[in-house]
Amino acid sequence: MSQVLFYIHSQEDTDTNLPAHYVQACQLAAYYYQQNKKVFIYTENQQDAFVVDEYLWQFDGDSFVPHNLVGEGPRYGSPVEISWLAPQHPRAVLINLNQSIPKFNLNFQQIIDFVPAQEQLKINARMRYSAYKKLGHTLSTQDVEATSQESTNQTEDK
Repeated sequence: MSQVLFYIHSQEDTDTNLPAHYVQACQLAAYYYQQNKKVFIYTENQQDAFVVDEYLWQFDGDSFVPHNLVGEGPRYGSPVEISWLAPQHPRAVLINLNQSIPKFNLNFQQIIDFVPAQEQLKINARMRYSAYKKLGHTLSTQDVEATSQESTNQTEDK
């Protein structure tokens, strides 16, 4: 079964107009791209897919992430594909920005999901967590603010 990692956000503040978990999803896509892993970002709808696509275009030249919306780009897709529809090609990593568990979740080795700070989105995330568990996935969580605070402290200690 897949490894599912939920990133828990206690704040929604970002320097952009995007929700914190969207920004983190794009950063994670860049990380996995650098690890030579193919990524599929699954959004709630077409508009959200366009928002993620546009944000990835804003990365600077040194951290550019080759990506496309499903159906665009090369025949077998870019390293990072974005869609509100099921993927057309095999991928190692699913980054789920949808409020439900994707029917195709069993096709991925690793799944990234999020627990946003907004209460209704937290409730939806708990339901996804439960659904993944019932399917037999291995689950773990990571507190985003605690992780970034530890990184800050380690940098200050040096």
